[in-house]
Amino acid sequence: MNKNVIVGQSGGPTSVINASLAGVFTTAKELGAPHVYGMRNGIEGFLQERYVDISDYIRNDVDVELLKRTPSAFLGSCRYKLPKVDKDEAVYKKLFEILEKLEIGYFFYIGGNDSMDTIAQLTIYAERIGSDIKFMGVPKTIDNDLVVTDHTPGFGSAAKYVATSVKELIRDNKVNDMDVVTVIEIMGRDAGWLTGSAALSKGPDCDGPDLIYLPELVFDMDKFIARVAEIQKERRSVIVCVSEGIRTADGKYVCEYTDTAGRTTDSFGHKQLTGTARVLAEVINERLGCKVRAIEFSSLQRCAAHLQSETDVNEAFHVGVAAVRAAAAGESGKVIIIERVDEEPYQSTMGSCDVHLVANYKKDVPRGWINEEGDYVTKQFIDYVRPLILGELTDIYVDGIPRHIDNIR
Repeated sequence: MNKNVIVGQSGGPTSVINASLAGVFTTAKELGAPHVYGMRNGIEGFLQERYVDISDYIRNDVDVELLKRTPSAFLGSCRYKLPKVDKDEAVYKKLFEILEKLEIGYFFYIGGNDSMDTIAQLTIYAERIGSDIKFMGVPKTIDNDLVVTDHTPGFGSAAKYVATSVKELIRDNKVNDMDVVTVIEIMGRDAGWLTGSAALSKGPDCDGPDLIYLPELVFDMDKFIARVAEIQKERRSVIVCVSEGIRTADGKYVCEYTDTAGRTTDSFGHKQLTGTARVLAEVINERLGCKVRAIEFSSLQRCAAHLQSETDVNEAFHVGVAAVRAAAAGESGKVIIIERVDEEPYQSTMGSCDVHLVANYKKDVPRGWINEEGDYVTKQFIDYVRPLILGELTDIYVDGIPRHIDNIR
């Protein structure tokens, strides 16, 4: 690599997104890139010419290992939507002027669906003007909703956190001999992969949650209340896990039912979703008259590096490695994908595909992986997720607390 590298992070962070950054950085340096620059707050910060030389912050192998164990986005993130090339060419002219000034030959963007759209748009413009810069997407999202790839880095660790926390809450709920329903809200606007992972809490020492509701299916409030009442006849403690994005037949998010002020949206038009568990808790209390707890895992499920899956960390690192090697070999306009090649023992390999086949598409939980009643996941779902949560990465502790590398400010 005889030209400089630029890398950015975008969208919601994960507990392993920095492992992908470590993969990009170390491999680019190994292949001879003179400088590896980092965008401050993604493409939005880059447009403001805010960038750093990562070598000023990651100086040795210990720093690399700390970076792999540090949650959140080390370079900072953004939710900035590039306009279509035909709508605002001035933005692209400015971007490419900055890239030319920095002598960039390779551009890497670590992110989810919206971030892959950024790579797609930049690739279109690069082809239009005859630029030889290589653009590569590095996948991440706890939502696990990118198509083509078997799964996405970040999902396995978040699933491990969800399953572990649900298991602990089930234990906590059994302390008192009383009727209580706990509704746990888990991230997932349109896809229920993370919520379904709550089923992994089930085992010889735990019954697992009683009900699981995913956004892939229409949510029926009356049937839901009837199911909770039915389960209460058998046990006093009921655990319900719901995706934040579940909707009723009219297309309305459940969390909007007590929302009179409306919801803010980001630059991609996504409504802010929160409060689903609280709404359901109110309805349960009103109709069944029992004690109800509403719990939101919120940001904890994406930043809990103390529960990183070793499998997830290793794959996150290697998608970064694969992206750099692919770009160095001449590939552009691609996104790295993970291919599952064996189940027992679990093995995966890295490939690549045209980013246009991934950007702006969504992978749902298959209907056959949700039970017939629509209130739990099947064995196929559990068998798919289980290998992704395996293994633990030993934290580096200082004074009893995990040591991280602080985000660049």
